[in-house]
Amino acid sequence: MDERSNSTGAQERKLIIPPLNFQTMRPPSLPFFLACGLSLALPSPAQSASPEPTPRTTHPLEWTKLPQLPDAEGFAGTFAGVSGDALLVAGGANIIGDRWSNPLQKKWYDRVFVLEKTTGAWHEGGKLPRPLGYGTSITLQDALICIGGSDSSRHFADVFRLRWKHGRILKDELPSLPRTCANACGASIGQTIYVAGGLENPNSNSTLRTFWALDLNEAAPSWHQLEPWPGPARMFAVAAGHGGSFYLLSGCDLATAKDGSVVRNFLSDAYCFTPGKGWRRLADLPRPAVAAPSPAPVLGESEFLILSGDDGTQVDFSPIQDHPGFPRDVLAYNTSTNLWRTAGSLPFSRATTPTVVWNNRTVIPNGEVRPRVRTPEVWVMEPKKIK
Repeated sequence: MDERSNSTGAQERKLIIPPLNFQTMRPPSLPFFLACGLSLALPSPAQSASPEPTPRTTHPLEWTKLPQLPDAEGFAGTFAGVSGDALLVAGGANIIGDRWSNPLQKKWYDRVFVLEKTTGAWHEGGKLPRPLGYGTSITLQDALICIGGSDSSRHFADVFRLRWKHGRILKDELPSLPRTCANACGASIGQTIYVAGGLENPNSNSTLRTFWALDLNEAAPSWHQLEPWPGPARMFAVAAGHGGSFYLLSGCDLATAKDGSVVRNFLSDAYCFTPGKGWRRLADLPRPAVAAPSPAPVLGESEFLILSGDDGTQVDFSPIQDHPGFPRDVLAYNTSTNLWRTAGSLPFSRATTPTVVWNNRTVIPNGEVRPRVRTPEVWVMEPKKIK
C-alpha cells in the first residue's frame, strides 16, 4: 500500500506474525504442555479445528470486467454499494502530481458514480457531503451506508445512507459512530451492522480495538459498544458476514520502533463473533492480507474468500516504482472445518477497496494494484457454471 502519512502515521516495515501450517498441525500433546509449563486451559486455534477432511470442491471462479470508472487514475478507499438496482461507487482518494515523490500529494473526492446496467456507462449521480474515503461500506435496506472515513486532514464519525431514486442520490443521516474512525472493516448480519477496528485520527500511533453494532430494526437505532475480539488492535482488516456470524481477519497493528518511528505489524490471526455466544479464535490465515477487498465474498454455504491484499513481504521493496504488486492468490476459509485452502489466483492484485454484491455477483471497484498506483478498472467475480 502507498505511504499514508495523513491516514496511518506509519512507515511500512515487514513485521509479520508467522502463519501456522494447518495441513500438518495437530493439537500439542500433554507432555508438550508439561514440558513448557503451560496450562491446558490455554486456547489454541488448532484445538477448534475438526479432524482434517478432504477439502470440498467448489466451482472455479470466473472474472469479467464492467465499464471502467470515468477517471484515468482511479481511486482507493471508495465507498461502494447497491441501491435502486444500480451500482454506486463514491468518494475515495488518489495521488496527484508525481506519485513517486515524498511526501505524497493526495486528493480526496466527493463524487458519486452510478452504473444502472452492466452494459451501460457510468455517470455522476450526486455528491457526498464532503470529500471522503477509507470508510466502511454496507449495503442494507436498498441503500449504501457510508460509515466513518477520512479526508486530507481528519477522520470522521459520520454515518449516512445513500439511495438512488428517480434518477438522483438521496441522503439521510444515521447515528454517528462513538468516535472518529477510518480504515475500519465491517459487515452485516441480518439488519445489524458490525464495525471493527480502525484508526481514530490521522496521527494516531495506535489502532483501535473497538467493536460496534448498529441494529437498524431498533425503534431508535444507536451504536452499541460490544466486547472486542481476544487479539491485537488493528486497522485495514477484512470482515465477513456469514451464517449468522461476523468474521474478523488479518489487518495490521501499529507499534513504536526503537528509533521512535511508528511501524506496521502485519497480522494473520482470525476471529469469529456469534451473537449470544461471543468470540472464538479461528485458524490463522496462511499469510497476512492487509487491506484486502472487504467484506470477504461468500462462496457457497460454508466458504468465504480473501482476495489479494498486502502480505507485508514487499514493504521495503526498492525502487518502489518497480514493486511487483500484491499477492494474487485467493484464500478460501471453510466455516465448517476451520481450514484454509488456496482457491486459485486472480487476474489482478488489489488492496484498499470494498466489495459489493450486485445481481448475485461480487464487484471489486478500483483500488490499489501496487503502492501508489490505483486503477479505474471494475472487476466482477462469480462461480463458473459447469456444463
